[in-house]
Amino acid sequence: MSTSAGAAAPTSPRLSVLDLVPVRSGQTSAQAVRASLDLVRLADRLGFERYWFAEHHNMPAVAASTPPVMIGAAASVTDRIRVGSGGVMLPNHAPLVVAEQFAALEAIAPGRVDLGLGRAPGSDPVVTQLLRITGPTADVDRFPQHVTDIMSLMSAQGAQLRLTSGQVYDVRATPAAESAPTVWLLGSSDYSARLAAELGLPYVFANHFSGQGVDEVLALYRDGYRPSEAHPEPRTFLTANVVVAETAEEAHARALPQLRMMARLRSGQPLTALETVEEAQASPLGALAEDAVESMRSRWVIGAPDDAAAELRRLAGRHGVEEVMVVPVAASRADEPLDATPGRERTLELLAGALVADGVPATPASAAPTA
Repeated sequence: MSTSAGAAAPTSPRLSVLDLVPVRSGQTSAQAVRASLDLVRLADRLGFERYWFAEHHNMPAVAASTPPVMIGAAASVTDRIRVGSGGVMLPNHAPLVVAEQFAALEAIAPGRVDLGLGRAPGSDPVVTQLLRITGPTADVDRFPQHVTDIMSLMSAQGAQLRLTSGQVYDVRATPAAESAPTVWLLGSSDYSARLAAELGLPYVFANHFSGQGVDEVLALYRDGYRPSEAHPEPRTFLTANVVVAETAEEAHARALPQLRMMARLRSGQPLTALETVEEAQASPLGALAEDAVESMRSRWVIGAPDDAAAELRRLAGRHGVEEVMVVPVAASRADEPLDATPGRERTLELLAGALVADGVPATPASAAPTA
């Protein structure tokens, strides 16, 4: 494979969404879920490519704990957008359970389901032990085998187990859908990139979380890629934290609560529900946390529509991708409704408008990316 960054990206990348289902102060997690379902409806209408839900546990500011449930709900309120996981943290779950959940989702929304798999815990050590109390699924070293097991179980041929008696036992995910979800490997280090290349699978680097090393990891993936029947070429896209508003000043104000939460997370401070803009502006963090905020701010896409769209075009071109998955992290103001996220909605609307205005129409979700 070539060592280049990839084929030149189009003038404007296709747009997708990663949703952690943020929970703001004063809001219930049920209200946050309803707001996210409204957001996926909007993304569907605006022509976004795909909409993924993350898996995190026991975090006051995040209600995305069960991707399959959210994916099923999202599929039921949309018509064309791909829906998926970003991702299912596989060591927390038995492979057969994951295979059957996503086989059911594929039966519900054929041709629209992505199964993104990661091997991180998605929570603190105590909750991780509760999730993995069954034992064998907790073996992170078995991640590669579990990935291939899931793909076999979801295939028309199914998987075969050889019992200690020597008998061969056939196992298939049920319901047996007419098609299978697209499996993606996700990661924030080179481990999953190397595995995806070896297995001939699509891969996404968690640029929105890590923000460093993306060039090196994507080069490892592309250079080491072994073509598979389903994916003869490497497929990847870029993720980015994004806040767009009518003015840069408003965008930076709406970015501040999420920046402060990430600073707390990385410095080991107690976590709370996501602050409103006013709460964030009224409470200083301290010098070390403020430094972390400024460091992260420089790597996020925050601004007015034209500037944000231009930055996403630059990011896509720099990394040779044709799609960008935005994490819309715009916080709410105190007087905004609790069952909606106007800042996140406006981010998608303004960003889609700016990029489509550049002359690149929305791509139907059924069209396969070529990145």
